[in-house]
Amino acid sequence: MLGIVRIITGRRTAWVVLVGAVIAVGLLFALLPKSAGNDFPTSGLPTASQAARVDALLADFPSAKQTSAIVVWSRGGADATGPDSALTEADKAAITARAAELGALSTAPRATTPQFSDDGLAAISVVPLEAAAVSADVKGTATDIRSAASSDLPAGLSSYVTGPVGFQADISNAFAGADFRLLLVTVIVVAVLLIITYRSPVLWIVPLVVVGLADGLAGVVVSALAGPFGITLDASVSGIQSVLVFGAGTNYALLLVARYREELLHTESRNEAMRIAVRSAGPAIAASGGTVALSLLTLLFAELSGNRALGFACAIGVVIAILFALIVLPAALVVCGRGLFWPFVPRYDPASPRVHTGFWSKLGRGVARRPVAIIVGSALGLGALSLGLIGASVGLSQADQLLGNPESVQAQAIVDASFSSGLTSQTVVLTPDAAATEAASLATATTGVAAVQTGESANGLTRLNLSLGSEPGSETTFATITSLRSAYADAGGPVADTLVGGTDATALDTRTSSQRDQDLILPMILAIVFGILALLLRSLVAPVLLIASVLATFFASLGASNLIFQNLLGFPAFNTNVVLFAFLFLVALGVDYNIFLTTRAREEARLHGTREGMVRALSSTGAVITSAGILIAAVFVVLGVLPVVALAQIGVIVCLGVLLDTLLVRTLVVPALVFLTGDRFWWPSRPALRE
Repeated sequence: MLGIVRIITGRRTAWVVLVGAVIAVGLLFALLPKSAGNDFPTSGLPTASQAARVDALLADFPSAKQTSAIVVWSRGGADATGPDSALTEADKAAITARAAELGALSTAPRATTPQFSDDGLAAISVVPLEAAAVSADVKGTATDIRSAASSDLPAGLSSYVTGPVGFQADISNAFAGADFRLLLVTVIVVAVLLIITYRSPVLWIVPLVVVGLADGLAGVVVSALAGPFGITLDASVSGIQSVLVFGAGTNYALLLVARYREELLHTESRNEAMRIAVRSAGPAIAASGGTVALSLLTLLFAELSGNRALGFACAIGVVIAILFALIVLPAALVVCGRGLFWPFVPRYDPASPRVHTGFWSKLGRGVARRPVAIIVGSALGLGALSLGLIGASVGLSQADQLLGNPESVQAQAIVDASFSSGLTSQTVVLTPDAAATEAASLATATTGVAAVQTGESANGLTRLNLSLGSEPGSETTFATITSLRSAYADAGGPVADTLVGGTDATALDTRTSSQRDQDLILPMILAIVFGILALLLRSLVAPVLLIASVLATFFASLGASNLIFQNLLGFPAFNTNVVLFAFLFLVALGVDYNIFLTTRAREEARLHGTREGMVRALSSTGAVITSAGILIAAVFVVLGVLPVVALAQIGVIVCLGVLLDTLLVRTLVVPALVFLTGDRFWWPSRPALRE
């Protein structure tokens, strides 16, 4: 290992490493195959779920080749209260004409005949379409339908497109250009924070370029490996991967540069200074990154393919970020020389003290005097924030998953107000032909089912199309689907083989699978974190205390975020996978900072004892870890540039959690725990003695 470090930091070999890395990255960019991901996330349900089985069986039905758009017309507003004035006779005539024109775009022209609401405030038209043509160009199809529905309407009359095509088009538009927007905003945020941190107009460029190369390479490698491993990528996965690579990669760069700068004051040769910096900071960086990567890999055990895709992509991205931080970045910094730090160039001064005497040292000694009071006060504060979880729920309706009130959501509000809420989201029941009549009767008798229509048959199965009376994706709708499934299962005979699917059933099964993933993966992450901390710190006490501090941060950030979501941002619940992803990122990243602090404390404790070692560790790492925490918090907020509630929620939760961990837990609570437990913190090892 020492030989590799010497090659990376050598006077001549650093050039070889740097040039070799650039050539290797260029070849990988040129030679690795590219695969196109989906524009929007897929459900990724396990094949055993009822909704997935229904989707698979429907492939043999003639209607499998069809989808639909739903067009809504109304006057006035399209907010949650619906339209505010009645349709005139001129409006009805224009709507009828527009519906006839929509028929020319449809596979079933007569089906587009408009239906007017009983309250006279709105009209609706179902436009059957060929599924293959829609999949090939969903945005173009939606544009054509919007144009046909809105042309030559009387003043004040508006048209909206919703249903499968409308929501699909809005989701696709939400992710359009996602990679570029996320990358641009992330680069700007990282650049500004690096300039502020380094106080240099030059130094920030090197880490940013290195991390940018790592992010670009990660995208190419993940894209090339996704196909062979059966992974389906989408824009949300790519966006989170890019944010994580930039955040983690910049964190590792900050730690390495800080240690390098410190060593430049005490070592005349910059090559030797970098060698010491890599040997000292390298294990902490590798352990921190390894914790994040292994935690992400636990997602490969998930039921939902979207979770597996995120774990696969982000784990590869983090590993590449580690390699660039420990190989490419040291070589680049050595090649550029001390002048890179201009105007605050660190000069060799053998008399320069190793002990920092500024703010962080004073803070450490202050915590050492009152550890119990700080632990109790912090516990009360974190506990108070956790109370924000009271009344929290998980699962958003389809209309609540997009920000910015897109057209499909506006249309759904009109449908909810003037028609049956479930009209735009059909539930599909597949039952044996012999049980079709009984299945239809059971559906009609189920509370929440507004209408039942017997449809086509194929392969011994009959399709029943159900309209529910509640809002798509709502708890009431999920309860109706659960009741339907229970009624069929309890009926016995052929009808017991009936399956319930459709968009709402898919959403319900997705939430169920997500809960199973959460129950399985969260303990796995904790076990991995405990194992890495135990091996790195050679302690059984330290991992327990550090994990407890991170869990306290997680629940506090979740509670604070829930208060923000419900009272400021208007999000009624957490999206399905948000809690799992937030836990993964917060635990892994929170342990990152604890690793940076405690490994330095262990190093100092060997010479100065546990108490003084923690003071010295806090004084040495406080500024850089705080800078790293603020940076990664800001980077995750960047996810909010996309109009998707799930990504905005992840960004807010991780931002709050990282700030709490960086500014409170790692700064006050962890040092206080060390001061309170003393040498027992390292039990059964004894780092305060020379080993």
